Amino acid sequence: MTISLNNVGKRFNYDWIFRGVSHMFEAKQQYAILGHNGSGKSTLLQVVSGHHHHNEGNITYTLNGAALDQENLYRHSAIAAPYLELVEEFTLLECFDFHQTFKSLLPGYKPREIMEVVGLEKAVNKQVRYFSSGMKQRAKLALAIFSDVPLLLLDEPCTNLDAEGIALYQRLIGQYGMDRTVIVSSNDPQEYSFCQHLLKITDYK
Repeated sequence: MTISLNNVGKRFNYDWIFRGVSHMFEAKQQYAILGHNGSGKSTLLQVVSGHHHHNEGNITYTLNGAALDQENLYRHSAIAAPYLELVEEFTLLECFDFHQTFKSLLPGYKPREIMEVVGLEKAVNKQVRYFSSGMKQRAKLALAIFSDVPLLLLDEPCTNLDAEGIALYQRLIGQYGMDRTVIVSSNDPQEYSFCQHLLKITDYK
């Protein structure tokens, strides 16, 4: 997956969050969008993901040498973010079943095996509403990272994780993320230390 931004800008009402973002996200490379809280880094990630529309400039997506329409990007990407919630009434197994109606899991992995990898095997039949915040974050990361997609988008991926959860995240990225295009929105080096490329949102104010 390759993503090209050409003079992209986003505003809310009359306030510009960022302007003039021109950047190429290359296939199988890892990127971090950096900035302090409220700087617009999460907004840029949402624009890249198609969850927000940009107000100027253009974005092009290329997959295996062919152009990809933004409305079909969701089929080839996975995202984990604090503002995207799991269905509280679902059990963890139902979350995985629902997720698989949109995206396949990485070859060779089944839901229960993934739950074991992320330490949630005992919660297979537990409703999400009874999860701790750390358990919810592990589930979000599991669903995103184990999706068989070329683009992985992570917004503050260690939110609500303790030291053990952060170490798990870093292991998962090291094992399953380095052969994909990964974009992380963060201001915490623990979340993006593996990224080869850094993009500072403050350069586009």
